[in-house]
Amino acid sequence: MPREFTRNMFVMLLSIMIGAIIITYFAADVINRTTIETITSEHREEMTNIQSSNENFTSNFLKSAGLLDQAREGRAFGNYHFDLAFLWYNSALLQKNQTIINLYKNRAVENCTNAMPKYMNSYNNFESSKERFQETKTFTNHPKYIEVLDLYINLTESGSRLTMLRYNASNYLKQITENLTITIENNTIIVVYATNISELLGLFNETIAAYEEELETFEEIQDELDEYEFFDEIR
Repeated sequence: MPREFTRNMFVMLLSIMIGAIIITYFAADVINRTTIETITSEHREEMTNIQSSNENFTSNFLKSAGLLDQAREGRAFGNYHFDLAFLWYNSALLQKNQTIINLYKNRAVENCTNAMPKYMNSYNNFESSKERFQETKTFTNHPKYIEVLDLYINLTESGSRLTMLRYNASNYLKQITENLTITIENNTIIVVYATNISELLGLFNETIAAYEEELETFEEIQDELDEYEFFDEIR
């Protein structure tokens, strides 16, 4: 009896051990599967987030660049009208005939009037482009991308200042031109201003000087963007 009892106990213990091993194996398998599924799910979520960030980055950058192009185009049209206005203004100063002076005055005033909305539209697009570039930065942590986006933001800020300076200059030039008239001194016809516009002339000259200074900044940033390298050269 003792031997039979010992044998039965051994078989029972062995069965329990085998059962425990099997249960442990299945439990470990379930845990491993759950862990793998969790990691896979997290990986998929991470990939989805990365893809979403990339799509948002690309979408915002393209919209920013599009607005920047519109701002540059508007500024170019504004410059065209401003340059014409300044040309007609200077031509009027050289005339001796009131009829011709009035003709040139009207052309100068008309071009100033045309330039101002172009500059304002350009200013708004520069501002909108800046906001888009700033938003684009939130979708990347790549140092090179952030660096170049900062350059674009600086460019749009400078562009905003440029267009507003030219808007003001167009407004001043329009008022100055409207004051042109002629008078006769010592039997000589000369062009004069109908009212005292010394303050207006001072504002115009200050604005032109500020514009030229800002233009240097704008062009320097453009050159830096044109020469920007995302990758180091292979040596």
